[in-house]
Amino acid sequence: MFTKLFIALQNATPVPKDIPLPLPLPEWLLVSILVISFLVHILFVNLMVGGSLLTLWSQIKGLKNKEYDVLAHEIAATITVNKSIAVVMGIAPLLSINVLYTIYFYSANALTGLMWIAVIPLVTVAFLLTYLHKYTWKLLENNKAVHISILAVAVVIFLFIPFIFLTNINLMLFPEKWALVKGFFSAMTLPNVFPRYFHFIFASLSITGLFLHWYMGRKNYPFETIFPSFTRYELKKKGYSLALVASVIQFLIGPLVLLTLPSKGLGWNLILIIFTGAAIALPAMWMMWKGIQGDESTIDKDFKKVLVLMTITVLFMGSGRQVYRSNALEKHRELVKLKTAEFQQIKKEAITKSKQAEAEANTAELSAADKGKAVFNQYCTACHKVDAKLVGPPVLEMAKIYKDNIADLQKWIKKPGKKRPDYPQMPGFESQLNQEQLDQLGEYILTIK
Repeated sequence: MFTKLFIALQNATPVPKDIPLPLPLPEWLLVSILVISFLVHILFVNLMVGGSLLTLWSQIKGLKNKEYDVLAHEIAATITVNKSIAVVMGIAPLLSINVLYTIYFYSANALTGLMWIAVIPLVTVAFLLTYLHKYTWKLLENNKAVHISILAVAVVIFLFIPFIFLTNINLMLFPEKWALVKGFFSAMTLPNVFPRYFHFIFASLSITGLFLHWYMGRKNYPFETIFPSFTRYELKKKGYSLALVASVIQFLIGPLVLLTLPSKGLGWNLILIIFTGAAIALPAMWMMWKGIQGDESTIDKDFKKVLVLMTITVLFMGSGRQVYRSNALEKHRELVKLKTAEFQQIKKEAITKSKQAEAEANTAELSAADKGKAVFNQYCTACHKVDAKLVGPPVLEMAKIYKDNIADLQKWIKKPGKKRPDYPQMPGFESQLNQEQLDQLGEYILTIK
């Protein structure tokens, strides 16, 4: 069945061979590490992106209301911390996806090319800008336009980097499009990129809203000494409101994300996971609404429950992403296994033929030497040793006398004369040896050193 499928699709879909190495860990464990570590990583990415957006909004609003400028300063202090944790926490999912989906990840990297490589310098510039913004707050107090512009550039970069990642990860799922994609801007037009991107942005704002609610409500946070006008209740309510509005928008975008997913990865397992996660989020959103509508004494009543429910929802959504990836690539991975097996068989046969040819060449060389030695052993060893006088002179002496002169050596063997009075007359071998044997014997004698 796979063979027919391969033949049918190989002309339309690139099917590279895989590296035939075993996974370093069981696949289920690598998948678990990928899902969990990615969710931890994306949490801090959300806080970094959402925090940057909220800081920029607050600082612009702070041009007229000083209290918002103070809020911007407090949120900005968290951005550099969250971005550092996001980078560190990104190592595990990056390595895991490299191991589990090597050819898909690197194929997508290659196709997005320069833009994928640009992630590193972009991240570097954005991080440096956030530090510059953080540590020039007082220095640029009287030049807010420049200070805000520094953050604005960092925010634009922070918004663009996830877009590169989403485009790249999305491209992994479409090997049938690899032959058609002409770089990053071509890949970004594939289905699901923009819906997923906007879903990610509002997820960042939702998580940042919950973070703001918690951050401003900490008991050890000297709120009253920092904010002259705002109350804890006001800012916690603003955090809840941001989280709720962003969550509702996510809820509305969710069906669009699902509908733009190519059907090849959809299945009842995915539908069940997505709808279960969405259902768990509904009571959390209701609790946020009640907290916003209530008074100061009830604002924190259900906060822990909200966090637990939203965490479970995120786990379901993260698991759903992995399920879709697995479903979408299942058939193609079967083709890759077939291609890899075929390549390994061809490689094995080529190596076997190469070894056989080498062995035959070596055998041919050894046979020529062995044949000359065999002729010598049969006709010459009664009178000659290699390095000592026996009846006749040693072979080493013959090799020295007839060096590079096999023709005269052969003439002597066929019709020898008598040169030395202390040696007996050597019999001739013209009738015993044919020309091939003479060639072999002569070659053997002249190769002895």
